[in-house]
Amino acid sequence: MIITVKKEASKQEIDKLIKHFEDRNLHVTLIQGDNYNVFGLVGDTASLDEKTIRANPLVDEVTRIAAPYKKANRLFHPQDSVIDVAGIKVGGNEKIVVIGGPCSVEGESSIMEIAKDVKAAGADMLRGGAYKPRTSPYAFQGMGYEGIQCMVKAKKTTGLPIVSELMSIDKIQEFVDHVDLIQIGARNMQNFDLLKAVGRIQKPVLLKRGLANTIEEWIMAAEYIMSEGNQNVIFCERGIRTFEKYTRNTLDLSVIPIIKEKTHLPIIIDPSHATGDWKLIESMSLAAIAAGADGLIIEVHNDPECAWSDGAQSLKPERFATVIEKGKKIAQVIGRDM
Repeated sequence: MIITVKKEASKQEIDKLIKHFEDRNLHVTLIQGDNYNVFGLVGDTASLDEKTIRANPLVDEVTRIAAPYKKANRLFHPQDSVIDVAGIKVGGNEKIVVIGGPCSVEGESSIMEIAKDVKAAGADMLRGGAYKPRTSPYAFQGMGYEGIQCMVKAKKTTGLPIVSELMSIDKIQEFVDHVDLIQIGARNMQNFDLLKAVGRIQKPVLLKRGLANTIEEWIMAAEYIMSEGNQNVIFCERGIRTFEKYTRNTLDLSVIPIIKEKTHLPIIIDPSHATGDWKLIESMSLAAIAAGADGLIIEVHNDPECAWSDGAQSLKPERFATVIEKGKKIAQVIGRDM
């Protein structure tokens, strides 16, 4: 970090600033010029807040050289992280994983049938919402613990690891006991108490990007989890809110190379929530694979017209199988398996 201090600052004031930074275990280099004094700070500056430093009337400019995130930063962890989800490897140059299943669990027979279908199509994991964050308080909120138990039974039958969304801290033990990949949804991306809580367990976490969050805010959310000790984080891009009305959200595929450049963590793409339209899922899935995504999470339902939620963005099993078959060909071109 570089801090430019106005020339009229007295030696006493400069010494006070230097002591402030040295007390935080930072190495301070002072360069004195004709019009300004420049401080160079070397060390862990993640805890320093630029706005607080700028509040000092003697400070003219603050420039952060390194990103504020450390645990997720590729600079400090050059090798790709590979996250193990119940034996399924995600990231690095491993197989591109595919997660399939309904938006909401609708009962044991329904999730069992869908689980068998997505496994036959080539899925690696089963997704399903038991606790549902909905825009309307009158919309279906999920089956809760009963829904989780339905997925557990589907896992016993198919062997597919379970992916489901955690909404509150009080349900953590339930998810630790039964869920293989804990999803933090877009609306909870900056629920910092929840992030810290999942950081204190060792279950893999699928961290979705917030509806209108920057990439740095998203990475910093991962940093919250990792700073508590849990390094098993997978990013999930699910589209961001823009002015466009033709799609539910705007799928930002540029985040794939950016996340891979800035961090060492894997990233998967959710084309279902990103587009809100089953007709767009195949093309966006193939584009995501070509761009270097480590996986896909796709909503699948055997009767979308009657789905309890998000039927319009759900693929039928046969279309889901087609996406995987085509995806394998794209994966082969870029030197990966699927």
